[in-house]
Amino acid sequence: MELEQFINAASDIPTIPVVAVKVLKMIESEGVTAEELAKVVSADAAVAARVLKISNSSFYGCQRQIKTLPHAIMMLGYNTLRSLVVAASVKQVYTPYGLTEKMLWEHSFGAALAARIIAGEVCLVNEEEAFLAGLFHDIGKSILNIMDNRKFQLIMQKCFNENIRFEEAEKQFYNFTHAELGAHVIRKWNFPEMLMQSVLEHHLLDFSDDDDPYLVTLASIVNLANLFCHRKGVGTRLPEERLLLHDSKSARMLQLGEARINSMLEYFEYTFRHDRKFFE
Repeated sequence: MELEQFINAASDIPTIPVVAVKVLKMIESEGVTAEELAKVVSADAAVAARVLKISNSSFYGCQRQIKTLPHAIMMLGYNTLRSLVVAASVKQVYTPYGLTEKMLWEHSFGAALAARIIAGEVCLVNEEEAFLAGLFHDIGKSILNIMDNRKFQLIMQKCFNENIRFEEAEKQFYNFTHAELGAHVIRKWNFPEMLMQSVLEHHLLDFSDDDDPYLVTLASIVNLANLFCHRKGVGTRLPEERLLLHDSKSARMLQLGEARINSMLEYFEYTFRHDRKFFE
């Protein structure tokens, strides 16, 4: 099935919650206050509760417990709030929450954490933008699972039985990739073009000398974050302990050597294991 046909047939592709859309628009405007943002977030009790929960994870480094949304916004800042609201909102795409959805979600937020860590190390892209790019990198898989669960399970079985990558297995069922589908969904949700392109390119990293260096860096970070998850078995069947991260195309593009990658990988593993309960 072609991508256009799939999308036309899938009339119920999930939409991002209204609260997330409102918060994104408010943050872009000048003069918005923490109280105004908190009021909008509070309109969705599930999102508000999850934002508070995530904001108290050690990943965000707050020394005192955050108990209210205005406090969270003041402590973390608007850009981080933007990431957290999106993360809290997009969780609904991963329902019903069985084993498959649990693995997809863990891989997504694991990649988000890893991307933020890597972005902080290379200091070339915005950390929160990297977080969102990591969070969304495999959103196409979740859409496939929702729209065509039977075929998605067949792809997963082929991956496990034949020990091949998802990208290789999906070619036997579709004439498009989960990255292409994910990019379409990102565009449908009105996220920035840069985010959409990073999702589209996160496997191939097929860039020319004329491409935007920021995009090249962001997509490389997402690619490496994805590999971090595979190396540690985050949202995958088993850890790929023989995966040489420093020898990957993305690591070379980011000019990250073995020592720096191992340091980040160690921090990522600690952060994920320690904070995963905050993202559930």
